[in-house]
Amino acid sequence: PAAPGSRPICGQTEPAAVQEDEGRLASYELFLEDFSSRLWFTYRREFPPIPGTDITSDCGWGCMLRSSQMMLAQAVVTHVLGRHWRYRRGQTEASDFVHRTVVRWFGDRTADASPFSLHKLVQMGHESGKQAGDWYGPSSAAYILKEALEGACQTEQLLFDLRIYVAQDCTIYLEDVRALCRGTRSNGAPVWRSLIILVPVRLGGEQLNTTYIPCVKGMLSHPNCIGVIGGRPRHSLYFLGWQGEKVIYLDPHYVQEAVDVGPQDFPLDSFHCSWPRKMSFYKMDPSCTMGFYCKTEDEFERFVKDVKQLAVPTESRHEYPVFLVSEGSCADHTDTSETDGAGFAHILQGPRESLDHRHSEEYIIL
Repeated sequence: PAAPGSRPICGQTEPAAVQEDEGRLASYELFLEDFSSRLWFTYRREFPPIPGTDITSDCGWGCMLRSSQMMLAQAVVTHVLGRHWRYRRGQTEASDFVHRTVVRWFGDRTADASPFSLHKLVQMGHESGKQAGDWYGPSSAAYILKEALEGACQTEQLLFDLRIYVAQDCTIYLEDVRALCRGTRSNGAPVWRSLIILVPVRLGGEQLNTTYIPCVKGMLSHPNCIGVIGGRPRHSLYFLGWQGEKVIYLDPHYVQEAVDVGPQDFPLDSFHCSWPRKMSFYKMDPSCTMGFYCKTEDEFERFVKDVKQLAVPTESRHEYPVFLVSEGSCADHTDTSETDGAGFAHILQGPRESLDHRHSEEYIIL
């Protein structure tokens, strides 16, 4: 994890404690510039009705989907603009166009040009038995994001070389990932597709097991991390950094007017937040999904090496790791198998299982 006093945001750290006051001010300004460049999706009102309903606002029920949109957006922005891109500073005509394209993908409408809209995500939930207004847990949301991105990468040129993997049994199966990401170009040359990894976990029973706080800090500090979504019904948050014993988050529980993202110059400011919020790690709900983005195969291999260590609690080595990384394929394991002698009772979830089953949010209790 980063040094005490620092503020890691999705794997990047701006030092908070330096010798000179001017240095501290400059550091905080850099932190704010980074924070305010993350995309912020909140409750909206007066958007076009969700098909088949008269619902024109997600206030009170859409927070997990909004948190999920924010985590996916962090991966997408990193993929198409790079992790060092900043809103406002050095914005070129080209980067402004891409920025608006990304925001448009999440616009509140039914258009095909918005594959990650609330309307589209609700539609995917509806196909699996969920209704607009229902609560989505972090595991359910991960599978909805998977379905949404798998569709978008077939139609959006900027996303052609991006894939998404949702870990099952709290385990990343390396054979499955490599099969997903490896391919061949038309000229026969091998290619590796960039990857989003989502890992649904449960870090305790009714409350967060504090043994795992250093693990969460380590994950949020890792350069491949795109954040954590979690929470309880009607109170989901997007965690993207930490400082001291507090976790930094973006809050979707703020009602704003819907923005028509159709015009070329639609306003952007309501999609960015300038005021960071923090809460104690001890108040985090244990039910969450961790997200990571790896652009290249080398990045993925380094990520695998790192998280094998980061996932293990440092203060209590006899505790289960946050999640596992395993050679082989998920298909090779059964619901009674054990992985690497860790003693996990696996809960197998097929990649196309119904949302009704996913909604039960069954996890291995750590």
